[in-house]
Amino acid sequence: MATVDIKQKQKETVVCQQCSTFSPLSSSVRVGGSYFCSKACCLLKNNIMGRKNTKIRSTRRIAIFGWGSYLDNNKAEAAPISCFKHCMKDSWLSVAVGTIVEVPLPRSEVDEPGNSPIFWFARIVKLAGYKAKLRYEGCGSDSKLDFWVNICSPDVHEIGWCATNKKQIRVPISLRDKREEWQEFLIKKLTGTVSYPENFYREFLEELGRHHFCTGMVAEVVDKLCIAAVRVATIIEIVDSRLHLLYLGGSESGGDDFWCHKDSSIIHPVGWATHVGHRLHAGSSYVKSSHDSYLGKAVNPNHCTRDMFIQDPTKLSIPTDRGQGFAVGMKLEAIDPLNLSTICIATVMKVLKDNYLMIGIDGAVDSKDGSDWFCYHATSASILPIGYCDTHDIPLTPPKGHVGKFVWQQYLKDTKSRAAPVACFTTRPPNHMFKVGMKLEAVDLIDPRLICVATVAQCVGRLLKIHFDGWESSFDQWVDCESPDIYPVGWCEMVSYNLEGPKANSNTGASTEAKRIKMN
Repeated sequence: MATVDIKQKQKETVVCQQCSTFSPLSSSVRVGGSYFCSKACCLLKNNIMGRKNTKIRSTRRIAIFGWGSYLDNNKAEAAPISCFKHCMKDSWLSVAVGTIVEVPLPRSEVDEPGNSPIFWFARIVKLAGYKAKLRYEGCGSDSKLDFWVNICSPDVHEIGWCATNKKQIRVPISLRDKREEWQEFLIKKLTGTVSYPENFYREFLEELGRHHFCTGMVAEVVDKLCIAAVRVATIIEIVDSRLHLLYLGGSESGGDDFWCHKDSSIIHPVGWATHVGHRLHAGSSYVKSSHDSYLGKAVNPNHCTRDMFIQDPTKLSIPTDRGQGFAVGMKLEAIDPLNLSTICIATVMKVLKDNYLMIGIDGAVDSKDGSDWFCYHATSASILPIGYCDTHDIPLTPPKGHVGKFVWQQYLKDTKSRAAPVACFTTRPPNHMFKVGMKLEAVDLIDPRLICVATVAQCVGRLLKIHFDGWESSFDQWVDCESPDIYPVGWCEMVSYNLEGPKANSNTGASTEAKRIKMN
């Protein structure tokens, strides 16, 4: 009987020829004798697009921000990798304090002639995001020679790499007088020691950037000039999981480009707007063809499809009593999408399909024509039940023109409206480990091409208030603790993306290891 069950199960599932995952036979895509878990995998494997799957790592020259000295000078703690759901991969579990690696020595610690790199062993004594403070083996408790590296660097290797690649290992000049029997010392120190896996750097980055997005694909993304609508945009560059998009018909020089993470709530598959009833700035021919693509009635190799997005409504687990309880006119509290440091009085202006909502900020100047409405999903952490700010001691911004102390019950009475039921909201926080004062790298969501040095200023439930170091608090941003727009210390350096340091002339103790170069 067991044999029969196994054979039956094998018949019901197939292995994707692109990503090697198992998928139900009934929902797989078949081309000839090959099966794929999705249309995206089918297109990538068969190269129907006529181009490579370009998951581009930036080749720009960048400034390397001195995170190590900045953390040391400010006695600051970096948020651990495990805080960042989109950055935490299984292979990172092999990296820990005490791990020993092989690293190149600076020329000041080498007396051999020539430019060939000379290596020595170092142990991780502190982790700060992707950055690690290392101490040379033989230093004991002496920290004078400690130095910082990005642990996801091609210069950091597992034990044995030098022997395999015929690289020289030499005792640093500063340590040679500390002992005579270095070989015996190393045998004792390295026997049974912990090092990270072979090819860790390459495999970790591949795992981190594993997705189906390619340059040349089109998607629907929020219109930055009219946040109540989406526009069609083409992916022109990919840096790990961050997408650089150009609005259709626009030009980079004209400011028609846009950056966002592939898991951002502001980017959607082709046909999404028509399907859910969202405002779309596009021609009538696109509207018809895109909806067919969304429904799976037509396959276009250039279209980003639903199975590529984590916010695909079919993948969202929403209790039957959540999302369905929202109705037009209901009041709530919401993060202002145009001023992310504030939480305001808001109204459900329109209920779209698949539990998407158009939210308007009460008293906004353009609210009558709907041009400043913003789309939030019912599961978004950016919408909150009335009284949430008061309960958690967060300033609540009343409608423009409101006089006197704001009281919710009086406001509901004056506007003859009702509050959205508490059961409609997702406010229970996941078990995150963020703490006030932790350092990280954060996207400036008002100008999302910029990623900046930042600090967790406040933790409330699943919301984090992010402060950009050196800037006034009016530039702070409220984000979800699982937002893909916050990154561990060292992420920008790892993927060769420019990191904006603290505001110039701020007394932060920052240092920059290279001249800052403005990104084009």
